[in-house]
Amino acid sequence: MPLALCCLSHSPLLGLTDPAAEAAVDVGSALATARRFAHAFDPDVVVLFAPDHYNGFFYKLMPPFCLGFEASGIGDYGTQAGDLDVPRELAEGCARAALDAGIDLAVSLRMEVDHGAVQPLEKLFGDARARPVVPFFVNSVAAPLGPVKRARQLGAAVGRYLAERPERILLIGSGGLSHDPPVPTLAGATPEVAERIVGGRSLTDAERAARERRVVRAASDFANGSDELRPLNPDWDEAFLDLLRRGELDAVDSWTNEWIEREAGGSAHEVRTWIAAHAALAAAGPYEVVSRFYRPIPEFIAGFAVTTAVSRQP
Repeated sequence: MPLALCCLSHSPLLGLTDPAAEAAVDVGSALATARRFAHAFDPDVVVLFAPDHYNGFFYKLMPPFCLGFEASGIGDYGTQAGDLDVPRELAEGCARAALDAGIDLAVSLRMEVDHGAVQPLEKLFGDARARPVVPFFVNSVAAPLGPVKRARQLGAAVGRYLAERPERILLIGSGGLSHDPPVPTLAGATPEVAERIVGGRSLTDAERAARERRVVRAASDFANGSDELRPLNPDWDEAFLDLLRRGELDAVDSWTNEWIEREAGGSAHEVRTWIAAHAALAAAGPYEVVSRFYRPIPEFIAGFAVTTAVSRQP
């Protein structure tokens, strides 16, 4: 039943752009702290809540949540490609727990995950296959999005099941806080982009490289003062982290998708992964935050945060 948590922002720009020297040192230190925490906890298995960026999930079938019984990384932005080690029996138990709680969860035997799922595994363990992992996809990009409270309810249902398991389980939530990077939307897509994000056509190597160059260029422009992207919102980010620290997870039930986007940008919906992970931890009882790092980093187009937490001992 031992549960612990590490939530962290991912960024395709980690290693591709250079933030200010002080920010780079701070991010490196925060990731090192989280890595030490993960290794000290020494989990038998990881339960991961992560988004996707039209790399594994597309509008031809876009579930609000999906659990991978088998999964593989696509290898975007230099992350590790190949199969993840998914413990089937535990994954099936998580699925039953969610469905029994009334959560409309899809399952996949061929889930593909991108940097949003693989990068935190690499940052914490050095290898995405270092520990068995149960991967949950949480739609945080493709409108229409469901209510935020459903992510909390998903996490709570899974957490109640995990709390009865004998394994040492590390919960991971992977997502940026306030950020509004150039992720395509169906409403404004060109015919070519719409064909890809609807039909799921895989990018060629050349197209993927061009896409990554565009993101790097957008980050450089944003860091140099371009106003084409929505500004980061450190106040919103810090308030969100405070809410999680206090364990006041029910507060998100009143949040609207429109409010999140207006306050923190279109990709701030990735906080759903943090909410699900914290709700899973809270299902085992009160918890306490062990470490917390936050910094707005324009070069990553993200409010970047790393936190760790453990269940309080009775």
